[in-house]
Amino acid sequence: MSYRVAVCYGKPDDPSAFDDYYTSTHVPLAKAVPGLVGFTWGKTKSLDGSEPPYYAVANLYFDDEASLQTGLRSPEMKAAGKDVRNFATGGVTMFMQEEVQQ
Repeated sequence: MSYRVAVCYGKPDDPSAFDDYYTSTHVPLAKAVPGLVGFTWGKTKSLDGSEPPYYAVANLYFDDEASLQTGLRSPEMKAAGKDVRNFATGGVTMFMQEEVQQ
């Protein structure tokens, strides 16, 4: 089983500033987390054309629970977590899950 941390960003005050900061500063911080085996992110769109609840969602993947716990406790994750306040003016919701292949 793999594990995923999802980071859901609310609509920022300045989407262009969010995009610039996120890609140039925050993504490199997040990708430095030990144990990370995959990282994706993207802007959201709803299926029915309404405003989606999140502006963007990032996914951080870990091979197993031990790697996830190591990553979550690392100084690199703490640095990335502290950095969120520098750009996420729309708020952030985070959760983790065990990924199940069917």
